[in-house]
Amino acid sequence: MKIALAIAAHPDDIEFGMAGTLLLLKQRGWGIHCFNLSTGNCGSMEMSPARTRAVRRLEAQAAARVLGARWHPPIADDLEILYTVPTVRRVAAVVRAVKPSIVLTHSPQDYMEDHMNTCRLAVTAAFAHGMRNFRTTPPRAPFGHDVTVYHAMPHGLRDGLRRAISPETFVNTAAVHTAKLAALACHKSQQGWLDASQGMNSYLAAMEEMSRELGRLSGKFTHAEGWRRHLHLGFSVTDSDLLAAALGKDHLKNRKYEAELKEGR
Repeated sequence: MKIALAIAAHPDDIEFGMAGTLLLLKQRGWGIHCFNLSTGNCGSMEMSPARTRAVRRLEAQAAARVLGARWHPPIADDLEILYTVPTVRRVAAVVRAVKPSIVLTHSPQDYMEDHMNTCRLAVTAAFAHGMRNFRTTPPRAPFGHDVTVYHAMPHGLRDGLRRAISPETFVNTAAVHTAKLAALACHKSQQGWLDASQGMNSYLAAMEEMSRELGRLSGKFTHAEGWRRHLHLGFSVTDSDLLAAALGKDHLKNRKYEAELKEGR
């Protein structure tokens, strides 16, 4: 069985921007895994950090059950996802245990450090999947098959300097949108927190808005997720696009992005 592993920062990040693609892969026979690096301990205005950790852990596990994914426990707290060698070893251990062919993770450019540091950690861990001399914590044997890394869209479709980020490809998530929404709704504790901290009105509505905006940008789909593929060098022998191969008609290339790549922009 081919496997896809989503590596994100916080307990609701996968459900917000990656779960539709995971669900489509699962429909096509892939095994899917969810790994949030943070406990989400800061995500409450009312609960203590310890209580917030416990509640968000249960919510994340419930969301994984909705998706039909295997859940992996977090390894850090909010704002403490740092790019350090010990953390790379821990993330690499999960990658080696799962042995994914696809790794989905955050955009290298995003609105907060937890997301961007998670991206860096996921990329390095995937890069080290076959390095026998790189030790993981706990120890895990390397594996040799190719890994393809994809980056999700940043929240708001912009980087930290407000510049627009365009997807390389669109994935049609309309058929699984209801299930994606149900998985995100498992994170009930985040309604009040996001309203107070980010003025998002409703975290479900915010996901819906971004999903529809990506669909609009595709020019074809009602709901979509957007992805950019990491350079294959060091990760795989060939420059293969596994999402395109797996998803077929539900995968659409952004011709404008392709043209900019060819022009070196």
